[in-house]
Amino acid sequence: MSSATTLLLIMSAAVLAPLLADGLARRVRVPLVIFEIVLGVLIGPDVLGWARSDEVIDVLSQLGLSMLIFLAGYEIEFANVRGGLLRSSLGAWLISLAAGLGLGLLLSGGDVFTGFVVGTALTSTALGTVLPVLKDGGELKGRFGDVTMAFGAVGEFGPVIAMALLLSGRRPAESAALLVAFGAITAGAVVLAMRPPPAWLPRLMARTLHSSGQFAVRFVVLLLAAMLGLSQAFGLDVLLGAFAAGVLTRLVLDGAAPESSAEILGKVEAIGFGFLVPLFFVVTGIEFQLDELLGNPGTLALVPLFLLLFLVVRGLPVYFLAPRDLVRADRSALALYAATCLPLVVAITTIGVDQELLDAEEAAALVGAAMLSVLLLPLVATRLRTRGGAKPAERTSTDTEAW
Repeated sequence: MSSATTLLLIMSAAVLAPLLADGLARRVRVPLVIFEIVLGVLIGPDVLGWARSDEVIDVLSQLGLSMLIFLAGYEIEFANVRGGLLRSSLGAWLISLAAGLGLGLLLSGGDVFTGFVVGTALTSTALGTVLPVLKDGGELKGRFGDVTMAFGAVGEFGPVIAMALLLSGRRPAESAALLVAFGAITAGAVVLAMRPPPAWLPRLMARTLHSSGQFAVRFVVLLLAAMLGLSQAFGLDVLLGAFAAGVLTRLVLDGAAPESSAEILGKVEAIGFGFLVPLFFVVTGIEFQLDELLGNPGTLALVPLFLLLFLVVRGLPVYFLAPRDLVRADRSALALYAATCLPLVVAITTIGVDQELLDAEEAAALVGAAMLSVLLLPLVATRLRTRGGAKPAERTSTDTEAW
């Protein structure tokens, strides 16, 4: 099957997904990503066998994941994610890490490296998966959105840093040095981005905003590509580069084009949510090893166990360390969003299998549980907040002052 045919099927699924979501919205609100993943499984090799991933599709899928993380980095307003909120986010993840490593060692029978792979996977949060749900619900600009983005960002990049330090195949000291070097270069770029831009930059952005030049959009894409290339050059996960690019883009646009930054972002989001992001989720469904999971009863039995562990290891610390001003329904929803995972679980288990630290069956069970977390937990979280009477609320100045 050619890449063009597979791409046609993927985009057909991407178009069908919002139609199904909109049709079902009258009865129950289901996150769009659920339909995208399920349709991917349906057209994939283990069900209908219409679509298969190849090198071209894999590259596009990775770009979709990078765009998701880029948009997540852009949406985080660090003025609202600091102080006590940041400390709580870090504290919750460190507790999750300790619990995950302990349970990982227990499940692996004391094998340190296997326990580390399993334990790290249990601590991840799919911020890129949660982002579209919050965006569609109008929650990104409110207090709950700030809190979710803070806990999600730490849950996304804590495991990435842990992977870079201990699962990269290098010595931990060497990996740490590369991380520090990458951080230093990124910090230098942030300092430059915060300086007043040259006079020609905002003029050129405004002049080409509605022309074929589209300088601002091209500049954003270049910045994303540059940070992805930098992270890859340092042998780090490209998600770090994507997140850094999102942060830098907000600083650049806020300084160079504050009046048109929302319109520029809208154009970038059109590329992301209109093409690359749904492609990533559909491909995730296509690549899911359904036959391998269903073919072994023992492996299948591990799926609900791992899903429970995601909730316990990642969700419980978030629930108990959530800001005190959140009502119980919001705290529960926050814990469910934090326990939602998939991309990093796929990445971590792939590394574990490649390095012969994890059995293929265990990897399939972890990915299957992560898939269920994406299919179920955001839906339950949304219903909890709806029943609790939650409404999208704009943040106030006291939201951050309290922290």
